[in-house]
Order: sequence, then C-alpha cells, then structure tokens
Amino acid sequence: MRNRRAAMVLALVLVATLAMRHPSADLRIQLHDPRDLTPHRVQAALDVGVMAVSVLVTWTSRRFG
Repeated sequence: MRNRRAAMVLALVLVATLAMRHPSADLRIQLHDPRDLTPHRVQAALDVGVMAVSVLVTWTSRRFG
C-alpha cells in the first residue's frame, strides 16, 4: 500500500512536470526602431561598426603578422 501511494505521487509529479509550459528563448535583434523616420542612421551605424572591425583587423595583422 505504501509503495503504491509513493508510485502515485511520483506519477502525479511527473505528469505535472510534463504539463507545465517550458520556457522558450525569444531572441530578437532590433536593428531599426519603427518610430525612427531616418533609417539611414542604422546603415551609418553598421558602416561605422564594419570600419572599426576593419581597422582593428588591420592593426592586429601588422602587429602579429
């Protein structure tokens, strides 16, 4: 009787665990604010980022190359 009760409790815990909604990751990259009327700022920010990476790669290749 005691084993049956423990098995029932374990089964209920397992069913409750499976019934719960598992969290899901919601990864979004916001590249443009919909309220921004000048999307050229986004392009300019990306261009500056690419330029900065280019300069960094150029400097490190000269130093370590």
